[in-house]
Amino acid sequence: MQDSREHRKILMMLVENNYGVTSRISGVFSRRGFNIDSYTGCDTLDPRYSRITVVVRGDDRSLEQIEKQVSKIEDVLYITDLAKSDSVTRELMLIKLRVMPESRSNIMAISNIFHGKVVDVTRDSMIIEVSGRPEKLQSLVDLLQDYEILEVANTGMVGLERGSETVRRPDDMVTASGRKA
Repeated sequence: MQDSREHRKILMMLVENNYGVTSRISGVFSRRGFNIDSYTGCDTLDPRYSRITVVVRGDDRSLEQIEKQVSKIEDVLYITDLAKSDSVTRELMLIKLRVMPESRSNIMAISNIFHGKVVDVTRDSMIIEVSGRPEKLQSLVDLLQDYEILEVANTGMVGLERGSETVRRPDDMVTASGRKA
């Protein structure tokens, strides 16, 4: 029996870097009525290919269907669920705070606990950069609530499967249509 509770799926894809691939992938989610929590993409070492990471929530059945639909897109060479594999995932967050000189050392101490670093300081503000799992980032934001948080920017999830045996070489793959990448 499938689990009907909603949970998070982290889909990592290796895709051909063709015009419109981002639109085609996000369109599958949109047509199925999914709200994307995070969507990140960038060229790989070979600019002919991109790595895209999508974070989405839903029940097991719906998430399984969306993964199957995305894998049918011709540009998608490989897709995996990083939440179910042995993987490393991270997000980057920038937090801007209103800070008076007497509070700077306290904020720096809190930031250091989370391996964050101060990347900008003005007379009345600081920007902290921190990366990690979403729970870690939220814990830092929670601790900084005692100060005035002015803005937060977050990159969204990126990730890779662990180990060298999981490396996928695009030139060795075949597209959904059966042609060599």
